[in-house]
Amino acid sequence: MTNYAIDEDTGTLLRIWPTGRGQRAAVVGSLPTPAAVEDRLRLAAALTSLSEALWRCYTHPGLATDDRDGNGEGWRREQSRDGFSQLVGFIREPNLPGEDGAMIESYDPVEEWAHRVGRAVRAVDDAKLLDAVSADVAAEIEAVESAERGDLGGRAQQAVVLSRTDVNPVQVAAADGILALDPLDRERLFLDVDPTAASVAAAHWLKAAADVVAEVSGMPTNQVLYAADDIEALPVETPSEVLELFDFSNTSYGVVVEMVRGAMDVGEGVLADLGAFLVAHDTGDDNDDVDDEATPVRLTPLDPRRPAVDLLEDLLTGVRACRLVYEEYAEAGDAASTDAQFCAAVREEARKNYTRLM
Repeated sequence: MTNYAIDEDTGTLLRIWPTGRGQRAAVVGSLPTPAAVEDRLRLAAALTSLSEALWRCYTHPGLATDDRDGNGEGWRREQSRDGFSQLVGFIREPNLPGEDGAMIESYDPVEEWAHRVGRAVRAVDDAKLLDAVSADVAAEIEAVESAERGDLGGRAQQAVVLSRTDVNPVQVAAADGILALDPLDRERLFLDVDPTAASVAAAHWLKAAADVVAEVSGMPTNQVLYAADDIEALPVETPSEVLELFDFSNTSYGVVVEMVRGAMDVGEGVLADLGAFLVAHDTGDDNDDVDDEATPVRLTPLDPRRPAVDLLEDLLTGVRACRLVYEEYAEAGDAASTDAQFCAAVREEARKNYTRLM
C-alpha cells in the first residue's frame, strides 16, 4: 500500500510506495503554512489508511469467499469494491457533524476512510491541496484496478509485495513465461508479478524439476529436496510440503492458494480449521508428562506477515535445490552445461503437464 508522510522542511505532503526492490516517493502537494502540525499529520494518516483499505479490496476479493449473498463477508467485500467510483466525491463532500454534533459514519471502511480524508483536507483548508489529494486518490484507485486486471505497471507495481487470496490468470501466465525462459531465474518474479500468482507458477515448475530429478536419480519425488539438503543446507520444509500436497490436489493453484489463504488467516488471528490442525499435530502419546516443557508449534509454515512472498522464495529455492541433486547424476560436464541440460529437461516436463497450473 501507499504510505503518506509530511516533509516538514519543505512543507509538502509525500506519498511513498514499494516496488519490490525499494521504495519510491513523490510529492502529492504543498501544505499551506498556517496549517497546524496535527492537521497535517491527521491528513497523512487518513490517506495511508484509505490506501490500506483500497488495497485490501485487491488482496481480499469477494470472489475468494463462499458467502457472497446477504450480509456475508464476500458480499461486504464486493460492496466496498463497488463503491470505488464514489470515493473522490466523498473526499470533496465528506460527511460533517450536524448542528447537534452528530455525524453519519459508514460501516464500509473504504467509504468511511474517504470521508475522513475529506474532513482532514477541510481542516487544512486549501483548495489546491484538495485538488491534489483528490487526484492522488483517483490515481491510487486506478492502481488497484490495474492490479486487478493483471497489469502491474506504474503505481500498481506495489502489488508485488502483497499477498492475495486469489490469483489473476494473466499474472500466472506471466510468471510461467518468465520461468519458461529460465527456470532458475529469481529476480524478475519478485519485481514484475503478483507473488501469489508467481507462486502458482513456481509450484508447477518445482514439481516439474523434482520429477526430472526423480527420473534421473531413481529416488521418490518427495525425497529430492531432502537429498539436496544433504548437499547444501537449504530451507526445504515448505517446498517439500508443496510437493506432498500435489498428491491431494490436481493443480498448483489449489495447493498455493490454500496455503497462502491459511497463512493470511493466521496473520489476522484466525485458524481456519482447528480440528485438522490438532489432528496433524497429535503425537499420539497420552502419557505426556504435564511438567515437560511445551514445544512451540507453528500455525503456518509461511511467514504470516508476507506469506506469498515467503512461499515464492522457498519454491524458487526448491527449484535450485533440484538443480543441485541433478548435478550429482547428470553427465553434462561444466556448470553451464549442467544448467542448460537441467533447464531444458525441466522445461519439457513443465510443458507436458501445463494443465497442472490452474
